[in-house]
Amino acid sequence: MRWRELADLPFAAALEPHPGPLAPAELYDCAHFDRLDLDAPDATGSRFLECAITGVSVQGGHLRGAQLTDVWLRDVRLIAADIAESTWLNCTVTDSAAAGVQAFGTRLRGVSFHGCKLDSVNLRDAALTEVTFDGCVLRDVDFGGAALTKVAFPGCKLITTSFARVTLDAVDLRGAELGITVDPTCLRGAIVTTAQLLDMAPLLAESIGIVVKDRP
Repeated sequence: MRWRELADLPFAAALEPHPGPLAPAELYDCAHFDRLDLDAPDATGSRFLECAITGVSVQGGHLRGAQLTDVWLRDVRLIAADIAESTWLNCTVTDSAAAGVQAFGTRLRGVSFHGCKLDSVNLRDAALTEVTFDGCVLRDVDFGGAALTKVAFPGCKLITTSFARVTLDAVDLRGAELGITVDPTCLRGAIVTTAQLLDMAPLLAESIGIVVKDRP
C-alpha cells in the first residue's frame, strides 16, 4: 500500500523528531528524520521501525545490514552509500534518488518506488519480492544474479540496465521502456507486450548467437 503523505502513515501520531546523527546497531522506533545532511553516517546493522525519512541527503556512509520495516521515505538522496545486505519490508520510497550505491545482497519485500531515479546502483544477488517501480528511471542499474518475484515496472525507463543471470518469476515489464542487457535465458518468467518482444528481438537473437542477415 502506498502512503502518499506523512499524515497517511498509520503511525504518524507516534513519530518523534530525530536530529541525527546515526549510530551503528541502534534501534530507531517511530523516529522522523527530516531535512538532514548526513555525511558518511554509520548505521551498520541498525533497525528502523515505523519511521519517516523526509528531505534527507546521505553522502557516503554505511548502512550495511540495516533493517527497515514500515518506513516511509520521501525526497531522499543517497550518494555513494553502502546499503548492501540490508532488508526492506513494507517500505514506500517517493521522489528520491540513489547514485553510485552499493546495494548487493539486499532483500526487498513489499517495497514501492514512485518517481525515483536510480543511477549506477549495484543490486547484484539481491532478492526483490512484490516490489513495484512506478514511473522511475533506472540507469546503469545492475540486477546481475538477482531474484525478482512479482516485480513490476509500470511507466519506467530502463537505460543500460543489466538483467544478466537474473531469475524472474511473474515479473511484469509491460509499460516500461526497455534498454536492457540480457543473456539467453534471463528473461524466462517475464511478462512483456508484443511490441516489446519485437523491439527486443535483435538483442535476444544476439544473446543466443543468431546472425540475422537478409539477402542483398
